[in-house]
Amino acid sequence: MAEGGAAGGDPFQRLDLWLWCARLAKTRAECARQVAAGAVRLNRQPTDKAHARLRVGDVLTIGLHGRVRVWRVAALASRRGPPAEARMLYEDLSGEEA
Repeated sequence: MAEGGAAGGDPFQRLDLWLWCARLAKTRAECARQVAAGAVRLNRQPTDKAHARLRVGDVLTIGLHGRVRVWRVAALASRRGPPAEARMLYEDLSGEEA
């Protein structure tokens, strides 16, 4: 599901879609609401745009359920798979077990 730029540049994926595939929430709409509420930063910059372009190597800071998680995007998602597959989409930089 990775999308490309008009000139075939770096592939990207919508932030809400990637978060859903990474199993941050049960629905894509809930992921979009989390982004709109300001719970997600993209490369240290606040974003409230669910359609923000996410690329491999980007760093997400996610505030959820009283915890802060820091994830580096390791891969773009091709589908929403099982939890083991979802964990391969990111590298946890938070220093804590999820």
